[in-house]
Amino acid sequence: MLCYWGAQIREGLGLVQPDKVKHVNCGIRSVCPKTAVQDMSAGRSFVGFVRDGKVSVLRLRSEEDNHDGKLKQLQLKNDRIRLIVCGGDGAVLLSDSGKVLIMDKSTVCRPLKGLDNRQVIQIACGDHHSMALTHDGQVFVWGDNSHGQLGLEKDHPGSPSAQHVKSLSGVPLAQISAGGDHSFGLSLSGVVFGWGKNSAGQLGLGDTTDRHVPTVVKSLNRKKTVSISCGGEHTATLSKGGTVFTFGSGVSGQLGHNSIRDEHHPRVVAELWGSEVSQVTCGRHHTLVSVASSKRIYSFGCGIQGQLENEEMIKKSVSFSVFLPTEYNHEYVIAKLIAGKNHSFALFVKELGKDLEPPKSNPIRGILTLNDRMIDCWLSQSDTCSWKAIKREINTVFSSTASLNGSFLKLSRDDHYQTSEDHCGLDFHLVKTSFAKLSENTSLISEVVKVVQQRLLPSLNPNPTGVEALRVYLLLPELIRRFQEQQRTELTEALASKILQLDPDARAVLETYWSRLPEDWLKNVVDLFNKESAMLIEKIAFEGINWDMPGCLEKIVQILHMVYKLHAAEEDLKDCCWGDIGLYVEFIQYHDTTLNNLKSYPHMFNLEAKCRLLENREQLGCFELVVRRTALLEDCFHQLRTTDPSVDLRRYWLSVLYKENVSKRTDVNKKDFFLNVFKELCAPESQLLMYNDSNTMGWFPTKLSVEKEKYFLFGILCGLAFNNTSVVHLPFPLALFKKLLNVKPSLDDLIEFSPVLSKSLQYILDYSDDVEEMDMNFTVTWDKTEVELDPAEPGKMVTNYNRTEFVDKYVDYILNKSVEEAFEEFKRGFFKACNGWMVEMFEPEELRGVLVGNEEYDWDILKQNTSYEGSFYAEHPTVISFWEVFKELTPTEKKAFLLFLTGFEKVPILGMSAVKMRVTPLLKSTQDHLPQALTCHALLGLPVYQNKETLKTKLIEAINHKRGFWEE
Repeated sequence: MLCYWGAQIREGLGLVQPDKVKHVNCGIRSVCPKTAVQDMSAGRSFVGFVRDGKVSVLRLRSEEDNHDGKLKQLQLKNDRIRLIVCGGDGAVLLSDSGKVLIMDKSTVCRPLKGLDNRQVIQIACGDHHSMALTHDGQVFVWGDNSHGQLGLEKDHPGSPSAQHVKSLSGVPLAQISAGGDHSFGLSLSGVVFGWGKNSAGQLGLGDTTDRHVPTVVKSLNRKKTVSISCGGEHTATLSKGGTVFTFGSGVSGQLGHNSIRDEHHPRVVAELWGSEVSQVTCGRHHTLVSVASSKRIYSFGCGIQGQLENEEMIKKSVSFSVFLPTEYNHEYVIAKLIAGKNHSFALFVKELGKDLEPPKSNPIRGILTLNDRMIDCWLSQSDTCSWKAIKREINTVFSSTASLNGSFLKLSRDDHYQTSEDHCGLDFHLVKTSFAKLSENTSLISEVVKVVQQRLLPSLNPNPTGVEALRVYLLLPELIRRFQEQQRTELTEALASKILQLDPDARAVLETYWSRLPEDWLKNVVDLFNKESAMLIEKIAFEGINWDMPGCLEKIVQILHMVYKLHAAEEDLKDCCWGDIGLYVEFIQYHDTTLNNLKSYPHMFNLEAKCRLLENREQLGCFELVVRRTALLEDCFHQLRTTDPSVDLRRYWLSVLYKENVSKRTDVNKKDFFLNVFKELCAPESQLLMYNDSNTMGWFPTKLSVEKEKYFLFGILCGLAFNNTSVVHLPFPLALFKKLLNVKPSLDDLIEFSPVLSKSLQYILDYSDDVEEMDMNFTVTWDKTEVELDPAEPGKMVTNYNRTEFVDKYVDYILNKSVEEAFEEFKRGFFKACNGWMVEMFEPEELRGVLVGNEEYDWDILKQNTSYEGSFYAEHPTVISFWEVFKELTPTEKKAFLLFLTGFEKVPILGMSAVKMRVTPLLKSTQDHLPQALTCHALLGLPVYQNKETLKTKLIEAINHKRGFWEE
């Protein structure tokens, strides 16, 4: 049954004889054609009907022609039509097979050009433009583009043939809608896109500026929008649960807000709140809604032609009920509402029963998406004659980013409607189980690989519209990791390239999604790219460089670097980095010029790998320092001052010669030099540093007591120590190493140097009493100097409102401003002696560890890693006695032994496992000889003592006086 009301129109619509028309309340008429109406539409010039696959149209009265037209059946050959949409002067038809036909104002139909046999599932019509949505989620448009309603960029002139809206190619659309000169798209997750004319705010974007490309209506995000309808210059949306929003022109009251004011933002129709609206449709200047539960229709807007079913023929700005005969409520349900220019229609169908879903005249079809049921069907039929059909489905789903992005949505608790820049809306468990099933069948997975490689990846849009278009970058790693090695490598490289080509804003959203991935999913992503990078390194190292291999490797490393930055604190992720870096070290030495850029990604190397890179880098030769033992610092500073400026200290190893014995060039000299020169540098007598209250830690002074140049030379010596992997005495807080790496120090760093002051500052931050002033001001004393932290306002009081500013300025003064002169000189010297890129490979804590070592003295590991040479073995009596004696040493004596053995007072940054002590019999020795050590090799020469007591006495004597250094 069809009811209609509004402007004068042919009695019975030409569907039935006039005497078969039933007249009901307030001008409503109803007809029951013998052949049921499947679909219908009302435009400015025509009303169209689809019955049994055939189309008939009725020309409406116009100002030029005040006569009713006759119902005319269109000649469409063999095309069965299922949908019709009427626009300004014509109509668009959609056949059962997905073919689109265009009817012009003379009712002549022709196929639409430009769709290339694509299967269309939805159509929409405005005054002068039209839209089509294909089953693989692509939007095509044609017609006029004077206001940007085609979404094809600003200068596009419009087109009579279908044009692809590429900006929407990755968005899984649920519906398209067209108004007078504006257009809308709605995604499966309720994200709303609008474009075109916006003179009255009909795009809901908060202004009246036209948009020439699809633009997200952010104020409708997370509103669970399920349908959209466009009028002449207004728009209505319906949310799940029945809430109606309207916006745009309100001049005729068509927004239902009890006013005739335009609305530039979506606004809830308050009169309908709680009504659980099930349908909403917009005419040119009026709006209709229906409520399924009560079987009521409401209308508002322009009613001067009776289109509101209003006896007064006036405009109404609030909704009121359309009075339908009560028998309709018992026998029928509303299948579809249609609002035209001056007419309203309601298409009813017989109610099937209380427990059945309300039937629809012609339900909207959705795009093809991948789901568990589809995969099960493929698996069960892959060996049958249905294989061709399966291949077509695979080709459709896996070649379309929109189809994939609309797959595996998390429907529980409507989670997918929360899709935003922080939430992707995917059901990760469902994705994993579905892809696992898919990979079980080699025929299916082979077909998927082919489609992904040849069609999907090349089509990815670097400038996607809407965040839903980014889901594919989360799905593909999970899919690709299940492919065979060769396929996996090629696709991983291609995916990495596409990610790096993304618009910066889109990539930032993807990074946010990565930061919120489930732990197991994140590990899979890292593992995929990590394995491919390692494999590429192996190929380059052993098979030679292919012209594109270095570029591919760098892209993959960039992806890993992006992920690492988001999860830097997670130890599990650090373990996924290149731990076995020996291959890389070897490879980087031979291909340094080609792959030097990889050094820019320090997070990809674990600490051991970084240390090996530091130790194994190629140098030009040795820079010699010739000094007197009695004047280490004086001679060292003099030689560094007078060194030829063209000498690049960063490219040389350090060699130290003592004037007392110039012929001996040993590593012992270098370690001994660094040990003693840094003790002298950092001693209070040097006046280079100020010390904290406990005299355990130093910092740069506010006022310099020595020449500024000495800080430059101090920095050079630190750089040389770093370059030569020498552990030195450098009693600075972590703040120094942060500053060298351009990381801003914080209150936490001040705690290390001045715990009492830091505790006071933290108390100020945590103070909870609500007082306006805190009985202190921004004037502080540091290093015996009074300082105004806010020079622009001397004596400024600390309050609840500015206490964070006070603490920040205090910390900044101590760690930055007060030491700027000394630190900048130190930093300049430091980087004169070592490569910046190598320093930047390390985190601040790691950099401190490389220079200073650590204090994790695990003596059991030292024993476990010790090897024996010559006649010595683990059970040799002398060896047994040695370890018994070592166990009896005091902690201070054990540390002295470590210094004696290695030349370092502290444990190397990699821990005691990095100390590989070797013990060998000291040849030609007597009971009077002391143990000897070759520090560069951690080699201990031990005489074969007759008893344990002698061994203990001689060992303690050697380590306490550092006697017994072996010289090569």
